[in-house]
Amino acid sequence: MAIQIWHNPRCSKSREALKLLEEQGKEVDIYKYLDEAPSVDEIKSVLLKLGIAARDLMRTKETIYKELGLKDIEDEQVLIEAMSKHNKLIERPIIITDTKAIIGRPPQLVLEL
Repeated sequence: MAIQIWHNPRCSKSREALKLLEEQGKEVDIYKYLDEAPSVDEIKSVLLKLGIAARDLMRTKETIYKELGLKDIEDEQVLIEAMSKHNKLIERPIIITDTKAIIGRPPQLVLEL
């Protein structure tokens, strides 16, 4: 089973999740989503695998969230596009397999995959 992690190396939770996967002997494809933003379609795919709404994938305490006035936006497409343009809005880490995904907060949740 292929495993991908949307990873931010500066985030302790993301580093811990990656370490847990590696300790389990998993081969992990590391996607540094802050270096190269995911597309709208990639975010939609992850949302489907997570089974959550776009806002649930957002870091709502980020300054850019407030600056863009996203709190009052209900349109899923607008929220997804905002995450693609401002990838700092995306919660981390996200661990993705062929069939499902999980947000690794707390990092121990990655072991459920």
